[in-house]
Amino acid sequence: MSEAAVKRYERRQVAHRAAERVLARTSALATVRERLALLDAAGDVYDLDRTADMYGNGVVETLEERTAALLGTEAAAFFPTGTMAQQVALRCWAARTGNPAVALHALSHPEMHERHAFSQVSGLRPVRLTSEPRQPTAEEVRGLEEPFGTLMLELPLREAGFLLPSWEELEEVTGAARTREAVVHFDGARLWESTAHFGRTVDEIAALADSVYVSYYKSLGAYGGAAIAGPAALIEEAKAWRHRYGGQLFQQFPTALSALVGLERELPRLPEYVRHARVVAAALREGFAAAGVPWARVHPEEPHTHEFQVWLPYEVDVAAEAAVRQGEQTDALLFARAWDRGGPGLAVTEIEVRAAALEWTADDVRGAVADFVSLVEKVARE
Repeated sequence: MSEAAVKRYERRQVAHRAAERVLARTSALATVRERLALLDAAGDVYDLDRTADMYGNGVVETLEERTAALLGTEAAAFFPTGTMAQQVALRCWAARTGNPAVALHALSHPEMHERHAFSQVSGLRPVRLTSEPRQPTAEEVRGLEEPFGTLMLELPLREAGFLLPSWEELEEVTGAARTREAVVHFDGARLWESTAHFGRTVDEIAALADSVYVSYYKSLGAYGGAAIAGPAALIEEAKAWRHRYGGQLFQQFPTALSALVGLERELPRLPEYVRHARVVAAALREGFAAAGVPWARVHPEEPHTHEFQVWLPYEVDVAAEAAVRQGEQTDALLFARAWDRGGPGLAVTEIEVRAAALEWTADDVRGAVADFVSLVEKVARE
């Protein structure tokens, strides 16, 4: 990261704290004090006079049982990271199927963000179904030229815009894997908020897979942590591999407690966040059109979850600087997350609609867009 980028990041942190209203207030920019306050509600979800956990018992076991019950599976295992959790689940399936090949999307998290951990650490062999910014199809699963032991589906597919298939498409894709005698694993880091799009409960969604990974911090606001849920025999083996991978931490009660708080407080609100994300997305489109921006895209037009992308015809540094200045110069911060280069002259960022965004009306969003565009034009002239 360049010196200028580091300074802008520090300014973004300050603006995030100082702004009266932030559309996408993110825990990644919160202070330690703010994050510790999450545990103020811990006594509502767990008896704090019980002995603290030790190597995965106590509150960790309570979280595992709660997770398995929500997902409708026999058991669940807590892991400190999703990267570790999914490697363990998939290597367990590879041993059972006798095939280390994992069919997945080229834009999936293991391919994009885990430094080839599947092949470098776990002896797995990723096989790409497609690199198109969409979910893979049943035809692609059936037509894959080589055998594979496991089909891994990321639900939603973040890099493509938090995209989900339709329920019928999901049934077809999982069914296609079974015709190939493969098991199905859901990378459900953000599965919790997918219920509104599918019109199904989370356990109905999970029932289409042989195992499911879920995150506790991406949607639920916990400090970290993940879980693998599935058959009891698989989970018992996964716990053994958790120990071998170094995931058997002495105590994890702060993270486990924060996850229980998230399940209690944030999980029921996710459908509301998804509904309001659609209001925000429409207002953003209208605001950029009214401001005379020649090309702007909210993707997908109607968000599948409470997160989506915004694409604008600006250089990344211009968009990022304008976003920070808006937080510094007004009482509102419209774009709190970082900006990435989507192509020549294209900047892309992500919007996450949670509790803070519920305070924003469509008019508030449109007004903030007008202010942001004015700042972009000023920055571009400098």
